[in-house]
Amino acid sequence: MKNVEKYTRNYFMPPEKSLKWTEKEYITEAPIWCSVDLRDGNQALIIPMSLEEKLEFFKMLVQVGFKEIEVGFPAASETEYAFLRTLIEQDLIPDDVTIQVLTQSREHIIQKTFEALEGAKKAVVHLYNSTSVAQREQVFRKSKEEIIEIAVSGAKLLEKYAKETEGNFQFQYSPESFTGTEIDFALDICNQVLDVWQPTADNKVIINLPATVQMSMPHVYASQIEYMCNHLKYRENVIVSLHPHNDRGTGVADAELGMLAGADRVEGTLFGNGERTGNVDIVTLALNMYSHGVDPKLNFEHIHEISAVYERLTRMRVHERHPYSGELVFTAFSGSHQDAIAKGMEWREEKDCKFWSVPYLPIDPKDIGREYEGDIIRINSQSGKGGIGYILQQNFGFDLPKEMRENFGYCVKSVSDRLHKELMPEEIYQIFMTEYVNIKDPIEFISYRYTQHDDFQTTVTVRMNDKVQEFVGTGNGRLDAITNGLQENLGITFDNLVYKEHALEIGSKSQAVSYIGITSPTGTIHWGSGIHTDIMTSTVKALFSAINKMMTEGKEVKEDVEQGANV
Repeated sequence: MKNVEKYTRNYFMPPEKSLKWTEKEYITEAPIWCSVDLRDGNQALIIPMSLEEKLEFFKMLVQVGFKEIEVGFPAASETEYAFLRTLIEQDLIPDDVTIQVLTQSREHIIQKTFEALEGAKKAVVHLYNSTSVAQREQVFRKSKEEIIEIAVSGAKLLEKYAKETEGNFQFQYSPESFTGTEIDFALDICNQVLDVWQPTADNKVIINLPATVQMSMPHVYASQIEYMCNHLKYRENVIVSLHPHNDRGTGVADAELGMLAGADRVEGTLFGNGERTGNVDIVTLALNMYSHGVDPKLNFEHIHEISAVYERLTRMRVHERHPYSGELVFTAFSGSHQDAIAKGMEWREEKDCKFWSVPYLPIDPKDIGREYEGDIIRINSQSGKGGIGYILQQNFGFDLPKEMRENFGYCVKSVSDRLHKELMPEEIYQIFMTEYVNIKDPIEFISYRYTQHDDFQTTVTVRMNDKVQEFVGTGNGRLDAITNGLQENLGITFDNLVYKEHALEIGSKSQAVSYIGITSPTGTIHWGSGIHTDIMTSTVKALFSAINKMMTEGKEVKEDVEQGANV
């Protein structure tokens, strides 16, 4: 690519080694979560949410379990002001939920912010000003001392108006564009704000360290966070918060490593909505923790419902491959993946496993409201015998012999390939019924009767070429006698019967299904299946189905199967 020389690394490493976070294996407890969907998320929408939509979204966030929710910038617009007043005046904020509002370090904005907060049970007032080199030099054209004065004067104004306003308030400060700020300067400005607020155990202060724009790899951000955690004043009374954006696509990694580095709190949005490439995705963060056996303290047991509400209110789309929540994230089309998943599920049933370890599935899809049928294994031309057999068994109760699964798998993949489409379970069922079950052409089985002395003697009635005929055969069992009679009277040859049968349904009127594979003189195995309430009749029907398949060897999947697959 051209012009690479005009880019450089605009971030700053800590002045001392800050790598203790690398010694930790995983996050051991959930952070304090703060949803900023109604502020950062809302301002990034093409069509911002209306008052009614914001109220519905707020209620959903409460149901998910958020205890801190940023509800807006009340001094920025009448809609955000009205939203905050509606929440307070209609008593819509649960007692265990803290709202958060954003304000710049300007007195008239701070004043209006506290007017909007009048009567709030508990609210975080979030003060910020930009501190990065680029912002100082290009936007504000101010010195470090002047930038510090903006922060400190804003901190004093928060104290002033909080004392004059009815409500319960906690303070938060963000050195905006922290990732582009010299670390010593970021520490200095945060500590000077803390000196104004004098946090205590009963009145803790939040210091939020945002990756307003991602500038470094995640390990650099973690080292910056660790340094700040180690050197902030009043650390035992300070809640260190993260606010990662996703410009480099590593918002989740930034947050996870930042938590390892000592952060106590994370601000983010559902599904990562936000300006530019978005904020950190709290759904992914929380379920990543869940996959390690750590309770995230948020409830995503019905992720589809949450996604649906989110899409309707924001007019945004949750991508099909979005971690955990996307439609296809648990779906396997690949044959080898499907086979491994199917065997893993069988293993769990056999071994009564305590811990989840199914191949290719990081968590149990059912834990977040996903169904195995239709969600995990889906069929197209890339699928394998294991997945196709799994679909047939899980949805319709057919437990095909291992060897037959391969034969049926090629049949299904052929249809999918020619139609260039995914096949639904009902279409797979239709292909199986049409291609294997109770096949009547060219020989239609009608009935049989038998007598037994030393051997079995059977008389089989069939229809061939529109004529009803009877064949007699002898053998050591009914199926053996029928097989011998057919080969002797029809002049056909086959051997090595592979046989399996099982109940297809439970109850007094249950049906039985049988599967039979026969080997023709060419060495090809032909499979047939029979279904009937009588197990022996289902077996004979399976034999005739296999013979009919052998007699029509080379014939492609029938046109009516393709038509059925188009349903």
